[in-house]
Amino acid sequence: MPQKISGHSWLIALAIVVGVASGLMAVIFYYLIKLVNAGIDLLADLGSARVVVYAMLGGSIVGPMVYFLAREAKGHGVPEVMQAVALKGGKIRPIVVVVKAVASAITIGTGGSAGREGPIVQIGAALGSTFGQWLNMSERRVKTLVACGAAAGIAATFNAPIAGAIFALEVILGEFTAGVFSLVVLASVAGAAVSRSILGSSPAFLVAQYDLVSNYEFLFYLIFGAIAMVVAQIYTKVLYKTEDIFDAIAIPEWIKPVLGGLLFGLFGLLLPESLGRGEEVMHSTLAGINPLEITPAFLAFALLALAKIVSTSLTIGSGGSGGVFFPGLFIGAMTGGAYGSVVHNLYPAITGGPGAYALVGMGAVFAGMTQAPITAILMLFEMTRDYRIILPLMLACGFASLLSGFYSKDTIYTLKLRRKGINLLAGRDANVLSSLKVGEIMATPVESVREEMTLGELIKIMQHSEHTGYPVVNKGGELVGIITLEDIRRTELPGRLEKKVKDVMVRKLILSHPEETLDKTLPKFTLQDVGRLPVVEKENPGKLLGIVTRTDIIKAYNKRLIQEEQH
Repeated sequence: MPQKISGHSWLIALAIVVGVASGLMAVIFYYLIKLVNAGIDLLADLGSARVVVYAMLGGSIVGPMVYFLAREAKGHGVPEVMQAVALKGGKIRPIVVVVKAVASAITIGTGGSAGREGPIVQIGAALGSTFGQWLNMSERRVKTLVACGAAAGIAATFNAPIAGAIFALEVILGEFTAGVFSLVVLASVAGAAVSRSILGSSPAFLVAQYDLVSNYEFLFYLIFGAIAMVVAQIYTKVLYKTEDIFDAIAIPEWIKPVLGGLLFGLFGLLLPESLGRGEEVMHSTLAGINPLEITPAFLAFALLALAKIVSTSLTIGSGGSGGVFFPGLFIGAMTGGAYGSVVHNLYPAITGGPGAYALVGMGAVFAGMTQAPITAILMLFEMTRDYRIILPLMLACGFASLLSGFYSKDTIYTLKLRRKGINLLAGRDANVLSSLKVGEIMATPVESVREEMTLGELIKIMQHSEHTGYPVVNKGGELVGIITLEDIRRTELPGRLEKKVKDVMVRKLILSHPEETLDKTLPKFTLQDVGRLPVVEKENPGKLLGIVTRTDIIKAYNKRLIQEEQH
């Protein structure tokens, strides 16, 4: 008789199904944008004014659609997914799949300066969430499927399966676990495979092969990392300031995208390269070619970077639907082109051309926007398949992300949530965590073991207990260490059972105390990858009061969320 499929095998199959579905939606979304974009030819008789008219027409459809059907489809999409994971157990309404796809296709197709990545993250996440809800799965598994859908969407959109998986973990979930990572990778591969089978396997950008000309360039790329961080912060602040301005305008919310279409359409008449996604302009820049008939080249690149910030802010800030990721890549490429043209003119013998710095700029500005350097590095590598410039890319991305973290705790995604009063920490609302104290959730009384006990005796205790780790106390009952099953496994087999607990235990402890809030406690678990923390008196670290686990924190967090919803 055939064996019954295990729960984990079923989850693997479901992750692949979500990946395939998200990949198909990415392809449909791609063609939907092309279809909408082709509609501008119907207004050919209007001449150059058709750009403005088409943009306003798009806004007149998107505004009511989003306002009356799915308000969470407004804007760039990624923060809404992060909010669903942190506060709603990963639950996203199924209607978001359709509304986000159509609204974003119309916004981008009618000339709006926005990207496909934010919408496809939300579309894929909504698909994963819908599957999880239909099958009445646990909150943890629904969140996992949300991450699978997001990863597959990114992988299919940019032909970047590795970056898609890392993006879902680094940005959406805010944490890495082995089990979730494997499922997200499978979904990401499935999404990319679907996209490649239909759209082809070419990289998103075909670039010249750039080498590091000299070791002196490391200094130039380090300086550029700081410049990229500043540009990323300017982009973020202008975006949300524009949103505030539109929010303050006393007209119905669903009409505001029409006003936004008018403004970015008029702006596009002056500089059409600032509209849409701008791939052709980026290709020229990555090839080291000045995309405008303006000299010097520095001025052309700088003007385009500034124009993209303005047009994207008008598009998204007015209520349009689309991503901020790809415009960030455009801004980064132009910033790099401007910087590269200057340093190459000053030091031609020891520096590469503007194309090399444009390539690095794409990743560096993204890293400065999101504080996600791993995603930035992998994304650029997969999108270009250019490994030769990986060291400058890593240097600039790492430095931009580091400086961005020093400047602000918020990213372009989390700032939108903070403006709503949501402060995320490891994928959870830190405001909720800060309202709970360790003393309220710690387990007590505590099962502890003596330091003079042998490992053989301890193993017998573990065999009759559900615990795999224990605080260790001395003869006076004072806390002196902690020992886990993993510590025992790392002990050499010969003579293992006769060894004393004190010879194996971990003495350098990470501690908590009853008055500590959970937002301060949670990061301690990742500090040394521990699963439990001893709780002691603040003034007397030797006095053991209780034990707190990561699971205790998650349960308390979810319980408080339910209580707040009821009130």
